[in-house]
Amino acid sequence: MAVSEGREESGILEKYLTDVKAIRDSGGGVKETSYYPALSNLFNAAGNALKPKVRCVMNLRNLGDGMPDGGLFTADQFQRQSEGAPKAGQLPARGAIEAKGTKPNVKVIAASQQVKDYLNTYGIVIVSNLREFLIVERGANGQPVEREAFALADDETDFWQRKAAHPHGTAVLKGGPFAEFIKRACLHAAPLNSPKDAAWFLASYARDALARVERRKELPALQNVRSALEEALGMKFTDEKGEHFFRSTLVQTLFYGVFSAWVRWHKDSPGSTAKFDWRTAEWSLHVPFIRTLYRQVADPDQLGRLGLVETLDWAAGVLNRVNRAEFFDRFEDEYAVQYFYEPFLEAYDPELRKALGVWYTPREIVKYQVARVDTVLREELGLPDGLADPNVIVLDPCCGTATYLVEVLHKIAETLREKGGDALVAADLKKAAIERVFGFEIMPAPFVVSHLQLGLLLQSQGAPLSTDERVGVYLTNALTGWQPPKGPKQRLLFPEMEEERDAAEQVKRDKKILVVLGNPPYNAFAGVSPEEEQGLVDPYKAGLNKPAASGGWGIKKFNLDDLYVRFFRLAERRIAEMSGKGVVSFISNFSYLGDPSFVVMRQRFLAEFDKLWLDCMNGDSRETGKLTPEGKPDPSVFSTDYNREGIRVGTAVCVMVRKPVRQKKPTVRFRHFWGANKRVELLDSVNAKNVDRAYTVADPRSENRLTFRPEDVAAHYAAWPKMVDLCAIAPFNGPVERRGGSLISIDRAPLEVRIRAYFDSAVPDSEVAVLHPSLMMTGNRIVGPDARRKLLKEHDFSREAVVRYPFKVMDLRWAYLANIRPLFSEPSPHLLNQRFEGNAFFISRDTADKTPEGSPFYFSRSICDYDSISGHARHFPIRVKNGDRLEKQAEATLFAALGEEPEVDKPVANLSSAARDYLARLKIRSLDDGKTAKLIWMHALAIGYSPAYLTENADGVRRDWPRIPLPGDRKALEASAALGEQIAALLDTEADVPGVTSGKIASVFKTIGLITKAGGGQIDAAGSDLEVTAGWGHKGKEGVTMPGKGRTQERAYGEDEAKAIDAEAAARGMSAEDARLLLGETTCDVYLNGAAYWRNIPLNVWEYYIGGYQVIKKWLSYREEGGLGRALKPEEAREVMNMARRIAAIILLQPKLDENYRAVAAAAFAWSSQ
Repeated sequence: MAVSEGREESGILEKYLTDVKAIRDSGGGVKETSYYPALSNLFNAAGNALKPKVRCVMNLRNLGDGMPDGGLFTADQFQRQSEGAPKAGQLPARGAIEAKGTKPNVKVIAASQQVKDYLNTYGIVIVSNLREFLIVERGANGQPVEREAFALADDETDFWQRKAAHPHGTAVLKGGPFAEFIKRACLHAAPLNSPKDAAWFLASYARDALARVERRKELPALQNVRSALEEALGMKFTDEKGEHFFRSTLVQTLFYGVFSAWVRWHKDSPGSTAKFDWRTAEWSLHVPFIRTLYRQVADPDQLGRLGLVETLDWAAGVLNRVNRAEFFDRFEDEYAVQYFYEPFLEAYDPELRKALGVWYTPREIVKYQVARVDTVLREELGLPDGLADPNVIVLDPCCGTATYLVEVLHKIAETLREKGGDALVAADLKKAAIERVFGFEIMPAPFVVSHLQLGLLLQSQGAPLSTDERVGVYLTNALTGWQPPKGPKQRLLFPEMEEERDAAEQVKRDKKILVVLGNPPYNAFAGVSPEEEQGLVDPYKAGLNKPAASGGWGIKKFNLDDLYVRFFRLAERRIAEMSGKGVVSFISNFSYLGDPSFVVMRQRFLAEFDKLWLDCMNGDSRETGKLTPEGKPDPSVFSTDYNREGIRVGTAVCVMVRKPVRQKKPTVRFRHFWGANKRVELLDSVNAKNVDRAYTVADPRSENRLTFRPEDVAAHYAAWPKMVDLCAIAPFNGPVERRGGSLISIDRAPLEVRIRAYFDSAVPDSEVAVLHPSLMMTGNRIVGPDARRKLLKEHDFSREAVVRYPFKVMDLRWAYLANIRPLFSEPSPHLLNQRFEGNAFFISRDTADKTPEGSPFYFSRSICDYDSISGHARHFPIRVKNGDRLEKQAEATLFAALGEEPEVDKPVANLSSAARDYLARLKIRSLDDGKTAKLIWMHALAIGYSPAYLTENADGVRRDWPRIPLPGDRKALEASAALGEQIAALLDTEADVPGVTSGKIASVFKTIGLITKAGGGQIDAAGSDLEVTAGWGHKGKEGVTMPGKGRTQERAYGEDEAKAIDAEAAARGMSAEDARLLLGETTCDVYLNGAAYWRNIPLNVWEYYIGGYQVIKKWLSYREEGGLGRALKPEEAREVMNMARRIAAIILLQPKLDENYRAVAAAAFAWSSQ
């Protein structure tokens, strides 16, 4: 059988109704045969989306028992490439079609002798009167059996006057379910023997069921179920997203319940001819919540009005068609999620699947965690039987489909059998599953699956659950209910839900849990608003934003909202504070390993646990681009055959143990796993004789914000000042636009046109929106029509506000940058106040968030975008002016640094009192002079572009504001600052650099980045030769530009290029070999398109990063013709050439930069004495 590639649009129904209406309106048709083409087009449109494709042929020849009106054939029944008749003598593989006019009832047609005769030959007949469709199949006794039906209208009049008369309106209401039905009709006779095929059919019925629920979403009985679920779980389904989420999950749960009951029914060996009935299945007795739902669905006075019984009957019917022998050969009980539920969710609701994330935790990860927990119980807590010890109580607080619990029971069974395994092992296993291996799940659908998986496991082990038994998985919010309620216990509408809640709370409050493990969710579900969880992570925020001088951590911005953080706090509290000993093992987002926001969380782990083993699985799209340090693919560990994308964030596995007798100092062990084979490598590592030997012992200290990552930092790094120790006033954030680029433009003219129009009251909002829709957007700090009217009263267009604006490193654009909220979402007004003649800005960030990052420093005469460097651009003005330009707090800080009140509007050096004292010790005077004010910042720039500095202090530089060594004497400072001046000049794309971009250009730079015509000749600048179409970028989600692979050709240097490098090496007093090592052993030709390329961009120039971005490639990603809307101008094409030359010049300075850094570091000023 084949499954649909995607959800069908309502266009199938609209086209069908349009066709039949046109035929009737023509007045020339007959009641039956004239409509054959419309029916044929209908079935072909649906069949075209299937594999193999299904084609409809009308007017079949007589193959016995008469001539049906049509038949459904699969593509392989036709001659190759044939559009005509199928191969002679073949019956239609997917059944016959019998069509009549709109007058007779479809059931009357189905009961006719003619249809009975057709069934004898064809087995299945799809009967239609144009307005109704009915699938009829030959029963066991040869009699017709009616299966699915679909009615477009109540009767003939309704069809012609209301439904067919309005094709589009009818399609909006019924198009989706109708298209699903027609596809199922095309597949009804298909072999059904694989889990994926069954998943598609059940998902199709579930979509039909969901459509019915959505039509009756205000039904009081449905609201009652929602309210009961909210009360039982302590959460709310808020807004329309949450409401839809509830309804979609409800339907999903019902169908999983039917499938689960069918699987269990099969396991009871009912015989090959037995038929499954979901109403009588005993499986639901083990899951009271499901029993309640089914009772509600079947009750005409409750959810029966939704009409779901019919869709559940269809589901049972298709399951009865499954070739069970073949199906269960392919269906592995323990991996039901991978084999059935993931495909079901993908077909049922891809958006919901995306929102819920990955259900399936790869088996290698699960096996590894369970094995490690078992070992730690034995070796660290003195329990020789590990998980098999009857006193070990296990909890997966977010158990999903019970993958971890299944593996825990396998490990228990393995241990029991290794001990000699008598005939009571199965009973021991069942007792563990009921009494001490617990799971909590807040989502009803995976909760159903978990019960099936555990039930199947016990059945396979010879210990099936009896009617009155259930496993210890509970539908509950794991993050609430651990303390008794302050008032009377809330009564719930359904007794079964109340029983479920009470049983879960007994586990939470009375069981001495020794192991907490699992894969906690990373994000909260859309539209679901938990009520009791808000204060759970407050202990992880204690002292975070308190100044370091006052005993805090000085972290002003932090994000601890991800859901997995709450589960860590739950596990910590449960093991450390309630049980007093135990083990925690999660796989989760890896941010907590070293991100500054998580420093207090790490502090608590160090206080509450004795040993921590951390396996960093990497695979992060933002930080490493899913690449190994060698540049090879590093996929998410969740990337599987069923979910190749995996997840975007990097992950880590932790195992943390708290001993009853505490260690004086905790031990933190850390290791990395990289590459496509890391899951296997992780699991294999459990077999090592000495697991600890593979780890590096980390050294969490307050100086490194208690990072769990072993650090690569020079011995004296912590003694050097941070960048923020050098400035008088705290750095300013760069401006934040968040207006879809409407205030920023590569070209000045269109920006001026649209902003002039925006400030012209004669131009209506609609015309402004045409110029750039985002100018009239609403949302964050509203800038829609109301805001425009307000701004028009207070502001006029100012040509002076159109300024040069570094959007990214070396990517200079235009921006309308004025202190007008909410035009820019956050214009950073106090930073704008520091724009004055002769001033400039040193730029860095507080924490790195990309790898590789390159230098974390930038320098600009213009204010740069907030995201011009990754980690956010924080601006250090070289000089500052006082008065209204500064906030009161900054003004006071400046006063303290100067030791006197600064004159209003007189620029003074942005240097802290400690930095001023340092310069004074070097006998440097006139600190507020423009040149002197830059000394320290230019020195910092020189240090920050030294590869030796970045390598030797990599982890220190990444985790916080970079620290830099200060020279111990004036001469060394001035020499270092002179190097920094060279770097600043090379970064300033608005100023020529003699010898590099202007004047007599050095021979090596002459050869770099030449715009070249493929095949030779001259570039047609007026044609398409300068269009960037090589795939360097594309528009992603919400219009964000995403980089592409583009096209480069790596090659050896040409003879002239090599000679130029040799000459430059000689001029700089270095060997040719060293020069090639610096620039790259090979070079690249970088293509705009198939006709033009930039010739000779040395490999290390092409791969050069500043502030987390690959400079030239990032620039190109925004110039792809599809986004830019035009070809490059000649000066823009040459800008890439000049960028390459500037970067090459920086790279050729690296030996001097490294020499300077090492000399300064070796004789650094003793800043700690300040």
